[in-house]
Amino acid sequence: MSSHKVHNPLQVSAALYQYVLQQSLREHPVLEELRKFTEPHRLAVMQSAPDEVQLLTLLLKTIGAKRGIEVGVFLGYSTLAFALEVGAGGHILALDISDEFTRDARRFWEKAGVADRIELVLAPAADTLKQRLDRGEAGTYDFAFIDADKVNYPTYYEQVLELLRPGGLIFVDNVLWHGSVIDQDKTDADTVAIRTLNSKIRDDQRVDIAMLTIGDGVTIARKK
Repeated sequence: MSSHKVHNPLQVSAALYQYVLQQSLREHPVLEELRKFTEPHRLAVMQSAPDEVQLLTLLLKTIGAKRGIEVGVFLGYSTLAFALEVGAGGHILALDISDEFTRDARRFWEKAGVADRIELVLAPAADTLKQRLDRGEAGTYDFAFIDADKVNYPTYYEQVLELLRPGGLIFVDNVLWHGSVIDQDKTDADTVAIRTLNSKIRDDQRVDIAMLTIGDGVTIARKK
């Protein structure tokens, strides 16, 4: 890309963002209940933005997604949205290491009637993904959402790319990392890992890509 200046996107104020949600957000009642349950949580910032999740589920609808992987569950908001989208007979492989957080998630999944669509595995995600590859599941998933420990983002990306079918979608969350990706004074492991993956995906000819400023930044990659 050239160094010429491009038009700076609209700066979204809190009031304008609320307008966006009021005019466009369509949540299942249990999904809305879970979002509001999460708001006072000490780690609520870990939950993906509702407009972002709605965009991702809309994209899943366009490819007829039935099988997906979520790396990083937290309280299960995006997991629930994906499970609702894939419908009866769909399958979400949900990976996390926290029984504390996912215990609440499971309660909402049950309430929404989608718990049978979600296979929750509490173990290091890289290990589980490798096991699925070893079991011959490469090319059998329609999408993957990566939103877990940032230092392992490059590993997760390679693993889910192999697990996806051609035409499948990868969503990578937090790719702007609250602006730290352009702050050269930020050299912590998380920031470095995100920068590394961002550059890798930019140059990866195995995928078609778009990086969006919604939420904390999300990259969408389509496997060719």
